[in-house]
Amino acid sequence: MAAETSTEVAKTAKQSVLKEEVIVERQWVKLSETTYTDPFGKTRTWETVKRTGNKKGVTADGVAVIAVLQRTLHYDCIVLVKQFRPPINGYCLEFPAGLIEENESAESAALRELKEETGYKGEVIECTPALCLDPGMSNSTTHIVSVIINGDEAENTRPKQNLGEFFVEVVTLPKNDLLQRIDELVAEEQLAVDARVYTYALALKRAAEKPLQVPFMKF
Repeated sequence: MAAETSTEVAKTAKQSVLKEEVIVERQWVKLSETTYTDPFGKTRTWETVKRTGNKKGVTADGVAVIAVLQRTLHYDCIVLVKQFRPPINGYCLEFPAGLIEENESAESAALRELKEETGYKGEVIECTPALCLDPGMSNSTTHIVSVIINGDEAENTRPKQNLGEFFVEVVTLPKNDLLQRIDELVAEEQLAVDARVYTYALALKRAAEKPLQVPFMKF
């Protein structure tokens, strides 16, 4: 019989940040070197990106809006936006989104951003807790806010954007085949897709699939 071997696992310590030193700071973001301890107590460093400023009365940096457009005799549609993103040197398909203003609730920020970027007026039906966006690089957080748009209301029949200095194109896609329509749009226009949008579309598709049928077995 072969001899059995065992490996003793070292007792791990709670990890924590020891200090942060700003490397460079600009108007909107800053790059810091974060010194922290690993599970074995060893000191390590990490390059971290954070937003500048310290807003009061906010529960997250921003909001992203899952907006469902409902109209009589029409399929429900998901309202998305397409805009040029310099970091990827290309256009990206995203949920309407933006930063929360000081002392503004996530729900109010969602409705404001939806109105500004798409022109639609909606009603909040659900808001998530603050969620991490890319914790391996940044401490940025967001709320995902679900909104229903009554497309039969007069102000939603001809929505007008209020973008200021930004350039955003509104894209509405049927909810019942969202993933397929996104894939077609990506192939046609060579778009990038925000991970939250694609994950949502994938979840809709999986939820609509029939569950695996397990053969009935007699014993």
